[in-house]
Amino acid sequence: MSKIQATFERLQAQGRKALIPFITAGDPDPALTVSLMHTLVEAGADIIELGVPFSDPMADGPTIQRASERALRQGVSLRQVLGMVATFRVANNETPVVLMGYANPIEAMGVSVFAAAAFEAGVDGVLVVDYPPEESIEFSRAMKANALDPIFLLAPTSTSERIAQVAALASGYVYYVSIKGVTGSAALDVGAVAARLPEIRAAIGVPVGVGFGIRDAATAGEIACIADAVVVGSRIIEEIEQSTADKLCARVLALVSALRGGIDAAVGK
Repeated sequence: MSKIQATFERLQAQGRKALIPFITAGDPDPALTVSLMHTLVEAGADIIELGVPFSDPMADGPTIQRASERALRQGVSLRQVLGMVATFRVANNETPVVLMGYANPIEAMGVSVFAAAAFEAGVDGVLVVDYPPEESIEFSRAMKANALDPIFLLAPTSTSERIAQVAALASGYVYYVSIKGVTGSAALDVGAVAARLPEIRAAIGVPVGVGFGIRDAATAGEIACIADAVVVGSRIIEEIEQSTADKLCARVLALVSALRGGIDAAVGK
């Protein structure tokens, strides 16, 4: 059983929902990333999504794009991101870590080399935005051969055929993009998400996380009532962007703790 699956099963037994915060590795400073990861856990994160900085993103809005640019200016590479995960694992071997990024750095390293290195570093899952399921059979095999969960995106525009393709390959969880657009680009319609999830659940046997557009504890709580996990990225990056280094962890701790509180209050825990 993967660490991600075990986490969801534990939460389900407790009647709780997962909080999955996202940060970009190397932002605002590579030396702070591991400390920020530990802060996320302290605040109540169940799984961490760690963004691999990339120069030409297609799903990330301006906030996360700026985070990638700050990291890239400091020379952060995929291998360095794996090193950050390995350092995090020295003190925490329980919290699942999912790398989220784009195909180019993985292709440059080589899929098989990346899969082995990610496993060695302590990565648990990989979400590659521009690996569509119909082109990901070999990628998914390589991930699963190295005990990594391949995680896929679904969107409001996903067809039943696309949902079935994801169902055949995904493990760990699937990430439902709640809005038509990039991260942080529009207001979240919780009712529209609630109307779409039954079709996805009927076809897919892994938990469903919902992200994009979740900016506060109240909305996180609303999503927790209909999904298995709440994913928050841009709002956390904004907090990082607006903070000085000495107050960074405290501000992130306060924000993510509030999101955790909103989720737990909504589901009665």
